Amino acid sequence: MVAMDPLRIVMGLVISTAIGALAYKRGSLTASGWLGAILTGTATFGLGGWPHGVTLVFFFVSSTLWSRLKKQQKAALEQTMFEKGSRRDIWQALANGGLAALICCAIPLWPEHLLTINILFAATMATVAADTWATELGVLFGGTPRLITTLKPAPKGTSGAVSGPGTVAAIAAAASVAVVFSVVDGTFSAPVVLLITAAGVFGCLVDSLLGATVQRIYQGSDGPTERAYASDGAPLPLIRGWRWLNNDLVNFGSSLAGALLAWIFV
Repeated sequence: MVAMDPLRIVMGLVISTAIGALAYKRGSLTASGWLGAILTGTATFGLGGWPHGVTLVFFFVSSTLWSRLKKQQKAALEQTMFEKGSRRDIWQALANGGLAALICCAIPLWPEHLLTINILFAATMATVAADTWATELGVLFGGTPRLITTLKPAPKGTSGAVSGPGTVAAIAAAASVAVVFSVVDGTFSAPVVLLITAAGVFGCLVDSLLGATVQRIYQGSDGPTERAYASDGAPLPLIRGWRWLNNDLVNFGSSLAGALLAWIFV
């Protein structure tokens, strides 16, 4: 075990608070999402370091930019199919950055395993980036998505559906995270980048598999939806999945899957 650096923790708090404030002002985060950004950002930068903090910021900024791309075209999906809108709340922040922050907590406890811990961190971030890019870009450029379990055509935005452009976006996201982290960390190497990329894509595919099988889906007036209630507040009937398993938990589980694959091969 090594002593934690109080100054770096304070810097992490200040930086994450400032970035969260800007995101809140621009409508990318709710008030609770701002708190989630502070919690994950402080732990990630304070207990990890610059490579970890920069990677988290890269994920957040890139995902926010993609979510704003042709936002009007996505408005209908946000209102009918997606459980939540583009403003991320604390549960979305923790689902995407919570596991990475927990992994950073292991660095001062087991510094002798720094390489392994860093790869697990990067694999986690590669997974959530891959899933986010695939979702945001897939619904715009994805042609006809198909369910990952049956390959049957599905409406855009359907949980568990994949498309060619969405898959390309997932690979690009995972590879980008791998390169950003390893370059800033000063440990860039092809095998490490390939491992992180593969883990991220794998985690993204697990996300789709969970979304197509056990994630809770309800029957709305416009078709299947992640929303549990209609616009008038009436509860919608559950048509598949586990009632407790929402999209945030699926995202967290997929990031765990990405980290586990990296841990197997590291």
